Formats: sequence, C-alpha cells, structure tokens
Amino acid sequence: MKNNVLMIFLVILVACSADRNPDLTQFVNPFIGTGGHGHTFPGAVVPNGMVQLSPDTRIKGWDACAGYHYSDSTIIGFSHTHLSGTGIGDYGDILFMPMVDSDLIDRGEENIPRSGYRSSFSHDNESASPGYYSVILDDYAIKVELSATTRAGFHRYTFPASDDASILVDLTHSLQNHQNTQLVIEVLNEFELRGFKKTKGWAKDHPVYFHARFSKPFNAKLFINNEPTDGIKVEGSDIKALLRFDTKEKEQVLAKVALSSVDYQGAKHNLEAEIPHWDFDKVRKDAKATWNSQLSKIKIETKDIEKKKIFYSGLYHAMISPSIYMDVDGRYVGQNREIMQSSGDNYYTIYSLWDTYRGLNPLLTIINPTLNNEFAANLLQKYREGGCLPMWDLASNYTGTMIGYHAVSVIAEAYLKGARNFNAEEALEACIHSSEFNYVKIPYDKDNMILQKLMPVAKLYKDSLGYIPADKDIESVAKGLEYAYNDWCIAQFAKSLGKMEVYELFVKKSRNYKNYFDTSTGFMRGKMSDETWREPFNPQASNHRKDDYCEGNAWQWSWYVPHNVPDLVSMQGGIDSFSVKLDSLFSMTSEIVGERVSGDISGLIGQYAHGNEPSHHIPHLYNYIGKSYKTQELVDRILTTLYFDAPDGLSGNEDCGQMSAWYILNSMGFYPVSPISCEYSWGRPLFDEVKIALEDKKQIHIVIKNNSPENKYIQSVKVNGIENNNPFISHVLLMSGPDIEIVMGNKPNKLFNTIKQNG
Repeated sequence: MKNNVLMIFLVILVACSADRNPDLTQFVNPFIGTGGHGHTFPGAVVPNGMVQLSPDTRIKGWDACAGYHYSDSTIIGFSHTHLSGTGIGDYGDILFMPMVDSDLIDRGEENIPRSGYRSSFSHDNESASPGYYSVILDDYAIKVELSATTRAGFHRYTFPASDDASILVDLTHSLQNHQNTQLVIEVLNEFELRGFKKTKGWAKDHPVYFHARFSKPFNAKLFINNEPTDGIKVEGSDIKALLRFDTKEKEQVLAKVALSSVDYQGAKHNLEAEIPHWDFDKVRKDAKATWNSQLSKIKIETKDIEKKKIFYSGLYHAMISPSIYMDVDGRYVGQNREIMQSSGDNYYTIYSLWDTYRGLNPLLTIINPTLNNEFAANLLQKYREGGCLPMWDLASNYTGTMIGYHAVSVIAEAYLKGARNFNAEEALEACIHSSEFNYVKIPYDKDNMILQKLMPVAKLYKDSLGYIPADKDIESVAKGLEYAYNDWCIAQFAKSLGKMEVYELFVKKSRNYKNYFDTSTGFMRGKMSDETWREPFNPQASNHRKDDYCEGNAWQWSWYVPHNVPDLVSMQGGIDSFSVKLDSLFSMTSEIVGERVSGDISGLIGQYAHGNEPSHHIPHLYNYIGKSYKTQELVDRILTTLYFDAPDGLSGNEDCGQMSAWYILNSMGFYPVSPISCEYSWGRPLFDEVKIALEDKKQIHIVIKNNSPENKYIQSVKVNGIENNNPFISHVLLMSGPDIEIVMGNKPNKLFNTIKQNG
C-alpha cells in the first residue's frame, strides 16, 4: 500500500514538474519560412548564436539568401553561418560535405545527377528541431546530424561500410557567389585542421577563422583550383581539403568546428571552452534546454495546435538574431575593423534595424529587457568604434542597407522603458549625429559608397529644406517619413534627459511628414526641387529602388506617421474621410503596376502588404478613430490567413524576427504602432490564456473568455478587475504584472473605442 501511495505521489510530482517545465521545442517547426520567400534556414542554432550550422541547397538568386529552399532536391553541404530571413544574402562559411566512394570536389549542378559532390535527399528523411537538424544523403547513404553551441557546430555522420569514406571541406563555397579574397587551410595533425576565410560581399570585409577536430584520424589531400597539391597548407581563392576515413557499417564520425572573427587561437579556445568532449547527444540536449528556457518566457493555452506551432516557431525565429560576435575571451572585430577587447559586455552583429525596431525590439522590452538593453549598449559601442550608429550591421561592417536611422528608436525606446545601462548623454549625441548630414568621425573615405549610404544627401535636404526633393535622391518620400519618426524619437529621448532645446528642435523636424502630403490626392507624394509634385502619379505603382518609395508604393507609405496619427487623420480631412480612405486600402484591387515592381510587396489584402514591414502598423490605425472592431477584424484575418505551419507559412521575408514578432505580439492581443510611445494597441487575441514571465519575477496574465474563431471581437477588457475600454495599454501598466481579462464576442462592440486625441 505504501509503495502504491509513493508511486502515485511520484507520478503527480512528475506531472506537475512537466507542467511547470513543458517541452515547448516540440511546437517549433524550423522549416516555416524555408519555402516561398521567407528566407529562413532549418539548421542548428542556439539563441543569438554565432554559429548557424545548416544545409545549403542553392547559392544563387533571391531565394538563396539563407542557403536553403524547401523546393530543392539536392544538398550541396553544411556550412556554419547563415542569415535568418533577410532580403540580401551573405555568409555560408566553411562548408562540410560527407561522401563515400567519390573523388568529386566540385559541387556540380542540381539538374545533373552525380555531376558533383552534392547529394539528393528527401524531406521524408529530414527533420529539424531547435538546436538539431538531421537528414539522410541519398547518394551516399550517410545520415547527417547537426547541433550547435554559441560558437561551435557539432557534426555526427553515420557512414556505411567503406574504405573510401570522406569529408570535403570547401572554403570556396559562399552564398551569392561572393568574392573570396583570402582562403587558407592547414592540416595540424591526423585529427585536426584549421583555416581562414575572408570574403567580400554584402559585408565588405568578412573574416572567419575555424578550428576543426575529428573523432577519427584522417588522411588529407589538399586542392587549389580543383587540382591536388602537396604539403599540409594551402592558400588561394579556390581551395578545398578532402579528408579520407575507413568506416565500418553504421560507424559514426564526429567533427567539432568552432569559429572566430579574430584569429586561429580564438577559434581553438572557443572549441575547447564550448565542446570539450565528444558527447553529441549532450550538446543536442543542452541546446534543447537553452531553447526551452527562452521559449518558456511566454506560455499560451489553446486547443489549436497549428496556431501553437506558429506561435512558438515565431518565438524561435525571433530569438536567432542579433548574434554573438565575440570570442569566449572577450575579443572581437569591431566596427573600426580592429581587434577589440570587451570590457565584459557581449558584442553582437546582424542588426536588421529597419525591420526589428517595429515589433521585435518592443517584444524584447517586455520579455527580455536586459538583452534589449545589451543591444542598445552594443549599438552605442559601434558608434564609438566606427563613428556612426549602424543602419544594418553585418559582421561588424556598415552595410548602409535600407533607410532611416532606426538605431535611435531602439536606443530611445529602451531608455524610456527603463533599460538604462548605457551612457545616455553619449547615446543622445550618437542619435543626433545619425540624424544630421555629418561626415565627422566616420573613418571612411568620402567617396566610399557605404559612407554615402550612411550619410545620404537626403539628410542635408530634410534639415535645410524640410523635405527631400524627389529629383535629388531616390525613395525620398519613404526616407522623409522615416526621418520624421526617427527625429521624434530623438525629441522624446532629449526631453527625458531635460534637454528642452534639443527637444523643441527635433519636434519641429518630426513634423516634416506634412511636406509630403498632397491634399488633392490624399497621398504622400514625391515633391520636386521646385516644390511641384512628381508626375505622372499612380498610387499603385512601384519602381523598385528607382522611385519615391522604399519597397512599396504610395498606398502603403501614406500611413507612415506612427508618432502622430491624430494629425494624419486631420490631414485626411477628419475621422470620416480617414476611415473611408483606410477602408479603401484594404478593399481595393491588389494589382501593383510598373516595369520594376518590388518583390517585397507581398501578403496583399487590397493594397495593404503584410509581407513587408512598412505596412505592419496600419491595421491598428482604426483604434485611433473609434473603430476598434475593424482593427480586430483585420488582425484576425492576417493571423489566420497569412501565417501557416508550413514551409511557405510566411507572406514575406522573416527579416531577422520581425515577421514573427508581429504574429507573437498580435496573437497575444496587442501591438505597438509607435514603439517610442511606450504604449500598445489592442487587437484580436488568439489564445485562451497567455502568461508572460517578466524579469522581475512578475507575470502578465491574460485570460480570454468566450474565445473561438467566430468570436473575434473584443467586448470588454478588465485590468486588475477594473473595466478599461480604452483600446490602448501603457508599457508601465503592462510591466506591473497585471491580471487582464478580455471577453470576446461574435459581433462588434462599438462601445470599446476611444478616439485618440494626442500624437
């Protein structure tokens, strides 16, 4: 009897423990976004990891940005660095490919079987979960398993019996065929080799050192320009190493590979610190535990398993970037291209700021404000090193990609929300510098294209004329509107520091959006130097990188005044006119016209383009005019028709977590229209219950009653038992750890509305 009671007690204890620490990785599908134009990768990575060990199936074309596309049928090999969801490709460094009975050292062509070392594969024999990837290479009957730590990748290859098993190390391989400026492979002994790779691509100066250690001795043959060469070291722009093994049936060969941007010693130290053993399953288990720790920051309850998978897959994708760019000893390559020593703070790269300031960084201010503060402080460190805040930082390179200067939004938002572990005075200086046409302190030649992207002439015109002439710079409307928002961020940051003169100056600059609004058409339009509107004008037209808009058209950009929506309403003629125009955006034809239509305009509902970031705040604009039920309808439609648990489950590029952050926030019920406002707009919560663990041990607890697919309309909201029919909630209140009760219904409740009065 005592034994039975003990057994029952243990069962209950295990069940309770499992409930407290559920395996949320089971709901993550890393293949979401690997089809369509999502540009994600399915391989092994840990949160913010330097290494992203993943298969490459193609190297050229827009859909090769992450190296893998679900529609492909062959695998070239497994490289150690990848970008998640970007619109430009890079990385794909240090490719490994296991083989048997093959002397092929060229990748070959996908449509010509056995023309190279690449192998066919089937998705039936492929699997992925956070921190783990597996596939069978059909041409070689080899099972490949991959896992990763922060700075190292772990390979486990199960070979068939063969006296000619091999692993090809191809340093020539890179995504988008970027230029290899220097390659080195050196055999250290029969178990180890190391190498160096420097490429020039999107990142103009990208160094990668690696140190590899194998569980079984090998015989190495080195190649330069696909010709064998003697010796233990080879250098050039096209080099490879073929490592040969004798293997028994189902014998496993393991390889540990660590990276460094600094030097060979850094890579070796990273390897010894992070994988000092040969236990592959331990690394896989540790990666899984790390992911569970991060995913458990938000726990949702729903009977809809597909939506649960979309949610946790989104949370997974939102935690990949930015990535650590620092060795275990604290050394890294800085924005000044010099080897630097950290004072203790982590150093990161891959900042897709044009995308992530809208939703991902606001999400982090809730679930991981300490990490978000690290990002803000790191951006400031990059300012110290390079002379300017990055726009899109890649491998500590200024790429100058995209528009605006949204590092100021990330920094100012973090400060205003209480994350202040950085020098605020210096941060304000850095923000102001980003706003002005200012070459001072930037250590680049003035003829350098990157410098021109960091400090475009548009900044000169927006301050001197109040607008950017469309005949003087491309994407003038989009730049001008984003500059206005960025300057509003600077104004609020300055105000919080008591810098009222700076505040007044930048408030004035933040109103420059008015100069692009054409009252006769109701659209934001390109204005010429003589102050006439650019003709001809078609709001549905797109001429990618050659017109007045960035990855969009007038229909999508004319709503971008997130810091003063009430004024935008007034400019449109008031609430009724604004409402009619907003209705038209979502109801009109989705046709986009032009000879060079931007491929980023996707996920269309009318002219609303959910597949690209400039549209992401628009569904919430109804909350500003007393028509919250329309926000709820649209958010429900987007959540349920533009996100799927499938490879093509994203309507556009993942963009380093922003596309997923939109889903995460909106499915919980809220979204920031203007991150700097420190408030969130209520939408349409999808789940029955949400628990958000806060860093101070408090918890946001949201209970949704009468929730169902039909009941998409909010009937009432109670915060800590108090009725609150304002469709906005402040960051301060949210972070106090409130109990929130939302009652849903199948008909709009027009009492749940408040007309927003102030911008």
